[in-house]
Amino acid sequence: MRTEWIRGMGAPHWLVLFGAVLVGWVALYLMAIPAELRELSQIYGAQFWADLCRVTPDAAGGLKLWAMWALMSAAMMLPTALPAFATFDDLPSTQGDFGRLVGGYLAVWLVFSAIAAAAQMGLWWLGLVDRTGLSLNAWLSGGLLILAGAYQFSAFKAACVSKCRAPFAFFMEHWPSGPWRMGAQLGAVCLGCCWALMLLAFVGGVMSLAFMGLATLLMVFEKLPQIGERLTLPLGVALVGAGLVTVIFA
Repeated sequence: MRTEWIRGMGAPHWLVLFGAVLVGWVALYLMAIPAELRELSQIYGAQFWADLCRVTPDAAGGLKLWAMWALMSAAMMLPTALPAFATFDDLPSTQGDFGRLVGGYLAVWLVFSAIAAAAQMGLWWLGLVDRTGLSLNAWLSGGLLILAGAYQFSAFKAACVSKCRAPFAFFMEHWPSGPWRMGAQLGAVCLGCCWALMLLAFVGGVMSLAFMGLATLLMVFEKLPQIGERLTLPLGVALVGAGLVTVIFA
């Protein structure tokens, strides 16, 4: 089955999906480049991307933040859903439905991105994060780490991640919904798995490529059946421990 997936991933719709992921990560790199490189790259137009992640106290600033979170969510979450997309693509009678499935999936993360952007704006107004979304408050950092760690042990997290690890069963359960709604339902399940880890961007750096890369790998591995079962609880312990250390030594 896995060999067939790999062979089939040269089809045009897969190339479009991989291209979207690549474009997302390139855009994130342009937003994350150091200040001195931004100055040198203004002539090439990269300043627009660098400014995308900076808060400004107006509606335009909120829209830029939403676009930034949308790019970050797409770049980080699409790779975690590849096993599910491949399972769907391997099912009979799904020709032409792949794009609608992915579109429904991304719609959920667009909503999450709007909420995250509003949260970043609010935290900035309160002086708890800087203009790039990095936490300035040890209690906020520690609280988010403890929240993310404790969530790893929740029954709701377990229910969501179990569905992500069994995409075939998920699609059979929701097949009558149609591809777009199935995509949205899959996105909601993935959101239930990963929202707390995504919010750690305020701790690791909203525009930190190192954080985004590490978080993406953790979320990919957590959704793999054999690896994920051994990762979820130790990750929770590590996050709670890191949060407690952060708060104690605040």
